Amino acid sequence: MASDASQGHAPAGFGELAADAIRYWELRRALYNVVLLNVVCVHYVLGWPASRTDLARDPLFVFFILAVFANIAYCAAYPVDLFVQFSGLRETWRRQRWILFLVGTTFAAVLAHFFTLGILSGTITP
Repeated sequence: MASDASQGHAPAGFGELAADAIRYWELRRALYNVVLLNVVCVHYVLGWPASRTDLARDPLFVFFILAVFANIAYCAAYPVDLFVQFSGLRETWRRQRWILFLVGTTFAAVLAHFFTLGILSGTITP
């Protein structure tokens, strides 16, 4: 696929590319968080009634910290997105960046699965 410059369009500036990345990724952050929350909730429900006693104050703090880390990790998509958009593959990337979202969300869900197992089983303690 030809770049914007070879098609007669002026190359996009950093502000335009950053705004495009923010619009794309921030609309999907809620879905990312819902997927991770569902992983935790499924483990909690499947571990009932033992999981009820596992959720004291300290494990909840651990889950909160992990949620913050998961959202920081989500931001790793921004440098990738901007790099590829600056590379001249912007139009192709814009149609296929959902793959990065899918792979990243799946990886985060797998990590959430293992951390939740560890927290609810007592292997990971605060």
